[in-house]
Amino acid sequence: MIAKYRRQPAPTGLILAVEYTLVLIGSFFVAIGFNLFLLPNEIASGGASGISTITKALFDWEPSFVQWGLNIPLFIAGVMILGRKFGAKTLLGTIILPFYVFLTKDWAPLTADPLLGSIFGGMCTGLGIGIVFRGKGSTGGIALAAQILHKFVPLSLGVCVALFDGLIVLTAAYVFSVEQGLYALIGLFVTSRTIDFVQVGFNRSKNVMIITEYVDQVQNALLQDVDRGVTVWNGEGGYTNEHRRIIMCVVAQNEFNKVTQMVKRIDPGAFVVAMNASEVLGEGFKKA
Repeated sequence: MIAKYRRQPAPTGLILAVEYTLVLIGSFFVAIGFNLFLLPNEIASGGASGISTITKALFDWEPSFVQWGLNIPLFIAGVMILGRKFGAKTLLGTIILPFYVFLTKDWAPLTADPLLGSIFGGMCTGLGIGIVFRGKGSTGGIALAAQILHKFVPLSLGVCVALFDGLIVLTAAYVFSVEQGLYALIGLFVTSRTIDFVQVGFNRSKNVMIITEYVDQVQNALLQDVDRGVTVWNGEGGYTNEHRRIIMCVVAQNEFNKVTQMVKRIDPGAFVVAMNASEVLGEGFKKA
């Protein structure tokens, strides 16, 4: 039998270098989305960037300075109120994002269409934030304000973030127009979907639960023919109170049809339940 060796973890120093690099790269994409798409079309889709878009229109304040003026005090307040859990990578994102915004402020906008600006600005922003999250960092800003509010009020963190972003979008609708506020909502939606894509990707899987009288045959077929591991649970029928063994197997999206056909061939009366698995880590799937 050939022994299988575990993959050796990367050295800690290398991991940190990669994570810091991801924070730098992701912050740059956020700045690109802001200066090339969102700001020129006056789309204030939440966060410190949304506030700086509004103050730019009202007072002609430099957006990067406004973002520094918000991010740095919020980071300090976060450390004082919530503790030293944010780390150097959050501090880096807090400082470097406005710096990138300042560096790219004179780059020519890529579109004057607010719809395209909200879509592609949201995509760039979501891509950047997703990369920063991959580096286990943060760009600070309103997310820190939401965490501080969450500490003092009985609301979930998601609701606190939505409250801040909603207030910014409503302000944008008042300062610019209702239409611009709607474009800002589109930008927020695209940003959140893009973050999900960067975090999860296209590698959707299926978590398959199989109840059958032929547990051993189905289990062997999954192991040998599909080459996927299985877990067998002990269950009990709610109506009959009979003890049953339940097979659980996670398979790739393109293997699901093969599995259902194989189960049907072994036991036409088998009960199969399939659930989407957004992210699967481990042997045969993405490495942690």
